[in-house]
Amino acid sequence: MDEAERIEEQAGGMEIEVGRGPDEEGDERTELPGELPVLPLKNTVLFPYLLSPLLVNTPASQRLVDEVLLRPDRLMVCTAVKRDVAGPPGPDDVYSVGTVLRIVKMLKFPDDSYRLLVQGVARVHLGRFTTTDPFLRAEIERREDVGEEDESVEMTALVRSVAQQFSTLVSESPRLSDELQVLVANLADPSKLADLVASNLDLDVAGKQQILEADHVGIRLRLVLDQLSKETEALQIESEIKQKVQTEMGRTQREYMLRQQLEAIRRELGESEDDEEEVERLRAAVEAAGMPEEALTQAHRELERFAQTPSAAAEHAVIRNYLEWMTALPWSLRSEDRLDVKAAREVLDADHFGLDKIKDRIVEYIAVLSLKRDLKGPILCFVGPPGTGKTSLGQSVARALGREFVRISLGGVRDEAEIRGHRRTYVGALPGRFIQGLRKAGTRNPVVLLDEIDKVGADGRGDPSSALLEVLDPEQNSEFSDHYLEVPFDLSQVLFIATANVMDTVPPALRDRMEVIELPGYTLEEKVEIARGYLIPRQVERNGIGSVGFELTDAALRRVIESYTREAGVRNLEREIGAICRKVARRVAEAAEEAGAEKVQAVIDEAGVAELLGPIKAEPDLAEDDLVPGVAVGLAWTPTGGDILFIEATRMPGQGELKLTGSLGDVMRESVEAARSWLRNHGESLGLDPAVFEREDIHVHVPQGAVPKDGPSAGVGMVTALASVLTGRTAAARVAMTGEITLRGKVLPVGGIKEKVLAAKRAGIERVVLPERNRRDVEEIEPGLLQGLDLAFVGTIEEALGHTLAAAAAK
Repeated sequence: MDEAERIEEQAGGMEIEVGRGPDEEGDERTELPGELPVLPLKNTVLFPYLLSPLLVNTPASQRLVDEVLLRPDRLMVCTAVKRDVAGPPGPDDVYSVGTVLRIVKMLKFPDDSYRLLVQGVARVHLGRFTTTDPFLRAEIERREDVGEEDESVEMTALVRSVAQQFSTLVSESPRLSDELQVLVANLADPSKLADLVASNLDLDVAGKQQILEADHVGIRLRLVLDQLSKETEALQIESEIKQKVQTEMGRTQREYMLRQQLEAIRRELGESEDDEEEVERLRAAVEAAGMPEEALTQAHRELERFAQTPSAAAEHAVIRNYLEWMTALPWSLRSEDRLDVKAAREVLDADHFGLDKIKDRIVEYIAVLSLKRDLKGPILCFVGPPGTGKTSLGQSVARALGREFVRISLGGVRDEAEIRGHRRTYVGALPGRFIQGLRKAGTRNPVVLLDEIDKVGADGRGDPSSALLEVLDPEQNSEFSDHYLEVPFDLSQVLFIATANVMDTVPPALRDRMEVIELPGYTLEEKVEIARGYLIPRQVERNGIGSVGFELTDAALRRVIESYTREAGVRNLEREIGAICRKVARRVAEAAEEAGAEKVQAVIDEAGVAELLGPIKAEPDLAEDDLVPGVAVGLAWTPTGGDILFIEATRMPGQGELKLTGSLGDVMRESVEAARSWLRNHGESLGLDPAVFEREDIHVHVPQGAVPKDGPSAGVGMVTALASVLTGRTAAARVAMTGEITLRGKVLPVGGIKEKVLAAKRAGIERVVLPERNRRDVEEIEPGLLQGLDLAFVGTIEEALGHTLAAAAAK
């Protein structure tokens, strides 16, 4: 076979003048003949100007070398073979671009092979092949470098990057000689730099041939730079993997040695627990756990594996942890329920003021449980603003039933494994939060509070809300499957109570499994009672001022509620009361140092609140008696309860445009559009000139523009404000309204009626206009809360305007 094989890696050097014959010039521009012998190379590509060793061991190749040595210039062409061939490579089997080589030295060995040291001279193109026997001979044409004289910033940066990255590669790679760094540092020719680096890269024949065929020096440098980046990155990854493997092996060996030493020390001290004793201990725990048949079978299977696993094996600790979890769970343990309905109601009343609907539901559950002992626990969901007592109510339910209480916070949970547990194949695997909670409770029927269920997230690790479907389904949770346990666990006796601020973010399927009970918030009167009965005594005790006769007058308490808090619950109210108590405690401490503690003012009135808490923090919107045309009072629901909303409209000469401001959402903007369209079609009944919509612009604004506002309930308020500004009739004072409108003039029901009505009462509103279909919501409000309010129910826009504009026209 006609071949020449490279026998070593790059010998290291670019010595242009090495191997000159007596008739040769030392200039790099060697004169090339028009035709030269062609030596095909397998699995290698040689580059100009570089010294390379070659092994020649076929008769055809040796004959070629013998003829070349007879030439004065000792030149030949080498080119790479494209593919494997059965016989000697032909013209179609080699690449058309190769390198002219000069034989610098030749040695003959006893096995009749030739060892050559050759130096690249020039990059050439192989033209017509003149002969193929006994070896290839072809016409050649020198390929000149393009862009070699380029001194641009880009070329300089390419040369510098190639040199730096190659030096880095040489320093980190064990296969490259350190002498290459010196060569690269002293090489200024970009073309030679590219060829030197390319010859030392770990590239296949096709990759090196691509670089050889690139005439433009800049392109050649970019190709080299790309491959350098890949090799450097691969070398770094290889180094990291090797280091990690060595570290892990070192840690494993170290742990093994330490365990052996620890075992020896324990044997010397007589503290070693025989493996058989540990197996028997776990076996006894399994038998005493009261597991169902399927769980017991699984535990016995794992126990047998544990007995056969060496203590030094990693699996030994995994199986032991699993068995300890299995034996620690309350498979059959349950607490005795306190089924006294009257006592349960007393506990609930002692802990919380009001909330009669929720208390009645808990008492009903206890009553049914007293008649049917195997009743499955309901899934209740308390929905309401922050600070309304949802979490503490769950604790009171547990105390009323005499059960253990477990709180599971779901806010921000994004991993399904938090619910179902991790599979034991993972390092550090644990059961899910529900199984962990039951182990902590020690009984199979605790009260489990799922806090912030509306804030469960989802990402690539799964959807926890979907996993909760099995937990919160009474028909399925009797065989809840945790990935860690791999056996069913009965959750049907657990009383689940979920809490949420809003239900909008809860998936419909999950919402369907829960019995939703709303906590809309507290009125001013309810907050006063809660503060008197719960908050003030608790803060007085916490701050140690029970002996100084601390008292907060009714006027002062109302001042704190109205001017220093703005919430539906009482969380911030308790903070403000705590702040007052701390300041009083400071006065007592300072007076005690001066022996005058009896002189401390412990009765705080309205003026004392301003002195202790400073300027007011929340100034509520109040009803106004001097409304101007174009202003209407709407009602809004917020996460902190209800609030009144002033809607302002004005008109100006223009072209019939409508401008909306105040951070209005899409739904509220559509309400304004619907109100304007209805007035254009029915304006004649109000005495409006239809042309007014063509020649005047209308601007609608809702104050507090920094607060985003949206929702359909402002429709009645929008149409009232537009009708008022267009007719010049002032809207009735102390009248607030809510309701969604349609283009047919109908008023549709909306939500949050209780919060809105209570907000209207707090603001001094005397009449509230509500949709007719919201009458049923008003019936659920305690009659005492509606005293002083006139509720008007309407079904059409005409009726609504009759209650708002008619009163104004009567003035």
